[in-house]
Amino acid sequence: RMETDCNPMELPNNTGFEEDSDYRDFEGTDVKDMRLEAEAVVNDVLFAVSNMFVSKTLPCAEDVAYINVETREKNRYCLELTEAGLRVVAYDFDQTDDRLQTPYHETVYSLLDSLSPAYREVFGNALLQRLEALKKDGQS
Repeated sequence: RMETDCNPMELPNNTGFEEDSDYRDFEGTDVKDMRLEAEAVVNDVLFAVSNMFVSKTLPCAEDVAYINVETREKNRYCLELTEAGLRVVAYDFDQTDDRLQTPYHETVYSLLDSLSPAYREVFGNALLQRLEALKKDGQS
């Protein structure tokens, strides 16, 4: 049904890139590691979805990472994270479907906002609680 664009078994086990400290410690580069970026995205919104984690099956690279998310409505998505933003690449975990032409979202918030009314409600309530707490702090 769905196709993955890259079989992890076909990838060489040791590309040498991670081991090469010259690259890792090279200062002055603007290269982001998308896996770290993806972990940050997950940590940001995990409280407002049923399940969310960086894919361990699909290959992560400097310029792309994949995030699996299950909304509170029990809908599953695989998201692609690149410099262009986030977009849905499949309607299941650890899948990509090249036929899917979904728009990029600049933030995970706008993407989830478009996919999940329950996310919107939970996130909105958390925001209100934070504002209330700030208001109380300001009055004391």
